[in-house]
Amino acid sequence: MTFTFFQVALGGALGATLRYATVISAARMLGASFPVGTIFINILGSFIMGFLVVALEQRNLLNLYPFLMVGLLGGFTTFSAFSLDTYMLYEQGNIVGLMLYVTISVLFSIMALFGGIWLGRYLII
Repeated sequence: MTFTFFQVALGGALGATLRYATVISAARMLGASFPVGTIFINILGSFIMGFLVVALEQRNLLNLYPFLMVGLLGGFTTFSAFSLDTYMLYEQGNIVGLMLYVTISVLFSIMALFGGIWLGRYLII
């Protein structure tokens, strides 16, 4: 049990660090007025999670679930950041941006998860 907590903690630290680096990089490249980094993170993380659902199950590597799924991807993709970005767009009065952000984030993240599952099944089976 202690080892599992260590896996989650290590994965979470790595995932959160990757998220921070991605958000900062996106803001420097594209500007900080719209949360592109968080959108990218949620979509990419959903795709990777979808792929790993299949890969871990098919390869009988469910022991990596705490590190990869809960820790790494849990720290990398977080809807608390999504919620905060949504609130900030609201506070700025950017209702069109808010609607666009929520729509893109939710739809594309779900589509990416399905895509990851599809690719995982295609490559692994």
